[in-house]
Amino acid sequence: MLLLSCSQLRRAFDADPLFEDLGFELYSGQRVGLVGPNGVGKTTLLRILAGLDRPDTGDVRLHAGARVALLRQQPDFAPGRSLFDEAKSALDELVAAHDDMVRTAEALAQATAESDKKALAERYDRLNELLRWHDAYNVDHRVEKVLDGLGFHAGDYPRPVATFSGGQQNRLMLAKLLLSAPDVMLLDEPSNHLDIAATRWLEDYLVDQHEAMLIVSHDRYFLNKVVTKIFEMHQKNIEAYTGNYQAYWRLRHERYEQRLKTWQAQREYIEKQEEYIRRVHYGQLHKQAQSRQKALDRLDRVERPNLIEAPHMHFGQVRRCGDVVLRVTNLAKAYDRPLFRDLTFDLKRGQRLGILGPNGSGKTTLLRILLGEDKPDSGTVERGHLVEFGYYDQQLQSLPGDKTVMRAIWPEEDADATEQAVRNLLGRFGIVGDLVFQQVDKLSGGERSRAALARIVAQGVNALVLDEPTNHLDLWACDALEQALLDFEGSLIVVSHDRFFLNRVVDLLIVLDGNGGAQVIHGNYDTYERLCEGRAREGRGDAGPAPAPPAPDRPGDALAASGRAPKRKRRFPYRKVEELEADIAVAETDLRQLEQRLASPELYREGDRVKETMQSFEDVKARLQRLYEHWEEAVELN
Repeated sequence: MLLLSCSQLRRAFDADPLFEDLGFELYSGQRVGLVGPNGVGKTTLLRILAGLDRPDTGDVRLHAGARVALLRQQPDFAPGRSLFDEAKSALDELVAAHDDMVRTAEALAQATAESDKKALAERYDRLNELLRWHDAYNVDHRVEKVLDGLGFHAGDYPRPVATFSGGQQNRLMLAKLLLSAPDVMLLDEPSNHLDIAATRWLEDYLVDQHEAMLIVSHDRYFLNKVVTKIFEMHQKNIEAYTGNYQAYWRLRHERYEQRLKTWQAQREYIEKQEEYIRRVHYGQLHKQAQSRQKALDRLDRVERPNLIEAPHMHFGQVRRCGDVVLRVTNLAKAYDRPLFRDLTFDLKRGQRLGILGPNGSGKTTLLRILLGEDKPDSGTVERGHLVEFGYYDQQLQSLPGDKTVMRAIWPEEDADATEQAVRNLLGRFGIVGDLVFQQVDKLSGGERSRAALARIVAQGVNALVLDEPTNHLDLWACDALEQALLDFEGSLIVVSHDRFFLNRVVDLLIVLDGNGGAQVIHGNYDTYERLCEGRAREGRGDAGPAPAPPAPDRPGDALAASGRAPKRKRRFPYRKVEELEADIAVAETDLRQLEQRLASPELYREGDRVKETMQSFEDVKARLQRLYEHWEEAVELN
């Protein structure tokens, strides 16, 4: 059912409009992601749809009786209320309907006239149906379910709302929106203040709802899990793509290539016609030339397509260091409670380590210990030969705010550095033109973030240490950073809550649980997810194959842990267990992507692409089977 539509929307705050002639429709059950570079007007559009702002021109139409609500970023609560009562207030309409039904039942019991009885009975039935449809007979249970899912605890329920932090109050705003269940949900960065567990709960919750949703989010993993369609805001309008984020990212490149071919073909046609007209215009064939000129004048010209531009980041070559960058043994740290203990791992040259965990679990403390800026309570950290670290802090304090960008990253120890060399370096991170002379504290968050990355390159380090590097970047800058890190020849340590980033970049993962526990996962975020699912299945007693366990922390530990001697000869060459698990994670990701491609109707329009995709699918399946067999042999015989 059509719930919301808009047409010919235009909104401007100066001479150049954010968008114009913009229109689309939202239907019940649709979950649409709204993406676009920073500053294109995504939040402005949401405010217009919610009735909090007015377009300069155009219309927004709601289906009769449909309710629309926007997740606001500024908390607005009644004074003195407890957490539970404030959350429950989102259901005031249902509570009022329940009270009305009770009064109607009492009036029905006392009515004597048949006409009154009939009218009251019909009203009672309507209210009863409304309450059953909205599950209003379990209001308290619904409130508890949502609050618990978003990370609150029963002990928080009676606390006054004013005693909670800003981030917790934002989570309460989200809880109220979910509980009110408007027909159209407008969600602006709904996962911003959530840890991984709460984000996963929110993903599952939204997928189970029937409302229409328009979701602005920089969390690509979230978009992959939740949305069924993507609206891209670009060049003052919206273009729609069917599927989740990964499908959109693929389709936009395919659509661009097709449009580029169409534009090139038309341009060649026009050039040929214009050349013919020039040659014969004054000759005997001038009438044909005039005819062709008229045809060109009537031609509907195709504009050259544009992709959203991303900076072409790269970190350059690095000096080679020893084979082991860091050797960490039995590391432990506690303040008022344990942060981590018995943490042991090696980081080898070229490896990319990710650190994941809830807020307050000790991620930044662990970084500081690895860098030698803090001391552990016990355990050791050994740095490898010729290892040089470059640190990117999430507060961007490494850049002095009172200097220009050029001076803030100028390598002071390099007397030979020229202005052009520094400009070239900044250009690699999208800082070009007059921006290089802009004062640092006048830059946007994304610009400061990219300048800070450029400063690390200027230091000439061979090991990057990045604390939440995607926080201020849009989707296109994130993609560029990920590609640059994949091409980086040195080593990487990164703290991030961005699961898509971790999935694409890291091959070693440390997960802190916030209670002193620390897991070392040889693989990426998907590897960790499979491990969690396997443990959950084992806990439930479900059948089915368990995922591969994490590899041991030191070579030779697999055999010691198994307590078994080799029982068979090797079929495969010797490889370490963790290397095989990393290859398995990559192959499983490739297989899932090929499965999604084979499920797309777009694929079957081109016979050659179908054959190529089917062959790739079979090849990856065979490769994955060999990797599984190799892994089993390595676990037993290494």
